[in-house]
Amino acid sequence: MSSSGDIRIPSRLPLLLTHEGVLLPGSTMRVSVDTARNMQLVRSRLLKGTSLKSTIIGVVPNSRDPEHETEELPALHSIGTAGLAVQVVGSNWPKPHYTLLITGLCRFRVEQLLRERPFPVAVVQQLDKLEQYAGLDSGDADVSSELGELSQRFYEVALQLVGMLDISVPVVAKLRRLLDSLPREALPDVLTSMIHVSNKEKLEILDAVSLAERFKKVLPLLTRQMEGLKLLQRTRKPRLDDDRRIIPIRKGGGLAPGQLSMEDDGEEEDSDDTSLLERRVRGSNMPEAALRVCLKELKRYCPIGQQPDFYLFIYFLHFVNNEIKDCLDIRAARVLLDSDHYAMEKLKRRVLEYLAVRQLRNSLKGPILCFVGPPGVGKTSVGRSIARTLGREFHRIALGGVCDQSDIRGHRRTYVGSMPGRIINGLKAVGVNNPVFLLDEVDKLTKSLQGDPAAALLEVLDPEQNHSFTDHYLNVPFDLSQVLFIATANTTATIPPALLDRMEVLQVPGYTQEEKVEIAHRHLIPHQLEQHGLTPQQVQIPQDTTLDIISRYTREAGVRTLERKIGAICRAVAVKVAEGHKATKTPSSSSSSEVTTGEISDTQIVDLSLPPEMPIVIDCQALKDILGPPVFEMEVSERLTLPGVAIGLAWTPLGGEIMFVEASRMEGDGQLTLTGQLGDIMKESAHLAISWLRTNAKAYQLTNMAGGPDPLEGTDVHLHFPAGAVTKDGPSAGVTIVTCLASLFSGRLVRSDVAMTGEITLRGLVLPVGGIKDKVLAAHRAGLRCVILPKRNEKDLEEIPAHVRADLQFVATSCLAEVLDAAFDGGFRGGNICFILSKL
Repeated sequence: MSSSGDIRIPSRLPLLLTHEGVLLPGSTMRVSVDTARNMQLVRSRLLKGTSLKSTIIGVVPNSRDPEHETEELPALHSIGTAGLAVQVVGSNWPKPHYTLLITGLCRFRVEQLLRERPFPVAVVQQLDKLEQYAGLDSGDADVSSELGELSQRFYEVALQLVGMLDISVPVVAKLRRLLDSLPREALPDVLTSMIHVSNKEKLEILDAVSLAERFKKVLPLLTRQMEGLKLLQRTRKPRLDDDRRIIPIRKGGGLAPGQLSMEDDGEEEDSDDTSLLERRVRGSNMPEAALRVCLKELKRYCPIGQQPDFYLFIYFLHFVNNEIKDCLDIRAARVLLDSDHYAMEKLKRRVLEYLAVRQLRNSLKGPILCFVGPPGVGKTSVGRSIARTLGREFHRIALGGVCDQSDIRGHRRTYVGSMPGRIINGLKAVGVNNPVFLLDEVDKLTKSLQGDPAAALLEVLDPEQNHSFTDHYLNVPFDLSQVLFIATANTTATIPPALLDRMEVLQVPGYTQEEKVEIAHRHLIPHQLEQHGLTPQQVQIPQDTTLDIISRYTREAGVRTLERKIGAICRAVAVKVAEGHKATKTPSSSSSSEVTTGEISDTQIVDLSLPPEMPIVIDCQALKDILGPPVFEMEVSERLTLPGVAIGLAWTPLGGEIMFVEASRMEGDGQLTLTGQLGDIMKESAHLAISWLRTNAKAYQLTNMAGGPDPLEGTDVHLHFPAGAVTKDGPSAGVTIVTCLASLFSGRLVRSDVAMTGEITLRGLVLPVGGIKDKVLAAHRAGLRCVILPKRNEKDLEEIPAHVRADLQFVATSCLAEVLDAAFDGGFRGGNICFILSKL
């Protein structure tokens, strides 16, 4: 590769404004071109160029989003990179665009902008010249000494960085060769483009015209990369010793120290002499109680060849007589949790506290963590990350639908086909006695005639008792105190109080839209691309498209449905990619054009009417073609066009939701009809609301259809909760029902941007409720602007993300008068509820 000093670029260059990244000299970058100016530059200069200089363009970083391009040219960055377009690929789906592969040549400074349309052209001054690097071997002793020391130090640090990588990887081997073949002045730009740095840092390197300044700016970046690699190696080190955790069970012959062989040669099995087996049992490091039982069973089951379950009995007692020491580093644990899970700050902080105590005190006696939250928020994966952090084996026990206590305690060996319970079987599967056990869906245990499995778990999850857990199959005490138990549940309502008392509950709420976008681009999209055999160069899903999927095609607290939608997009793109590969097998079917500098002719211009070529960018139109019409549309303002409608907030095991309450009245004899499959608590809230409104009808000027003072006199009221197929119950709909009926009796509309939650008393006080964070997130997803909540729930607002709090107005109320004033424009005219209460 020639030095940048050997390159002479034209004094006038067409400018390509990039938003995706920063091109540095000596590096290669793929740029997507879809704005009018950039596409015109490609058509006019690159596709029709016939000489080398005609394909040299200036690449200038642009801070403005290209999707919001205006007629006015944005302010240009003063420093850019002259680049050679070595490849041009065209595509027409979902909209016409090009993808350029550009190699950086040298820096330049923008001296004067000559024109803006149809694409910008500027007078430039080349900055990277060979004369600037003459200080490396010039007569200036100070300059030469400083640059020489910097370049040598930089080279040594680069060698250390490459030495930490696997040299068998072709890219690493190529990088090692580049260190020796490239001029020293080119190394900062080349290495910066290869390591993980932000666009802001790349921009600082681009602006560093002085070679010495460039060396000084890139050195800390290389050092940071090396520290990250060291931390990653320490994090992964425990997983490299997996083969050491396998418990060696030899066939015949000798035994490892303290180990009991379960498979002996045929002569020993057929022998009536049990003295050899007895010696092995005594030397197997069993607990004393288990040893006594083993010796007793040994006498009962002789000759052993006729009792095969005796082998299984001894096998279980010894197989788990091995353990793994914790390889715990809190800093590494923090890095691992942050890399595996985005957001969930409260949960990760508590897990780190939990692990820190384990590190400081070499004892596992402590609380049993129970992660409670909606499906798809990452409860199970957090448990898996804890096991990786500790360097322990991980085992998941699914408890959903378990209705027999023998699944936990095992079956007694007096029955045919008896077997140990899931706890002992799990220990057998992992082969150690101190794994991480995840008890999944502990809230879905059920009772039956075979007993209550939740009651059987009481001994397992009690740190004061599980050191002597007795499985019915083994029938000897077994020490479970070294096992780290973690439970997950969707709700605590169905967990028995005694079992819940043994666990420390950590709430895992749903994600905000912004958090879901980050999770999608950090974890879900790369995972789905890998699962469908695609690469980021073949399909691109912008953040705006991801936001559309979240808001218009999914309505959930977790991200499972979001991942399924992304999978559907990947399948649709896979069809396009497969069709494109088939079309390119014959010379006559060309779906796109791939143009290489030096071989461009007029017949090779990209025809955008042909089938698409990679990368395929998923925009709103492509989203509609693949996923169909939007599933969820914002209908809040349309539903509140008549009096007698209010918006409430509800908590479900799937997360928070908004809930409409509708009311109508007709002539009758004062009956109240409730529909919507309501539970007893919500029915009581409706009767409370009616009684309070009738009591205060005069103060609030509420009348019946004939204008009388009693709202129910000669009037029937029908109160309906839509989505009648879903059972609704809970103490949080009282204020919503009161507001809905007050709107009906007064003929006034409730504000369409207000949602509310809270329970009421017969005297009109507003009581606190639970699930505030999930409810507020549901209101935010629905586009509401104001949330009315009990005053005693103000403390719960601290858990809500700051950007969500900034988008919403919160009204804390202690009585129904304050609720009605906040729910209606201009307040609800009438008397003061506090004054009414004082007179009652």
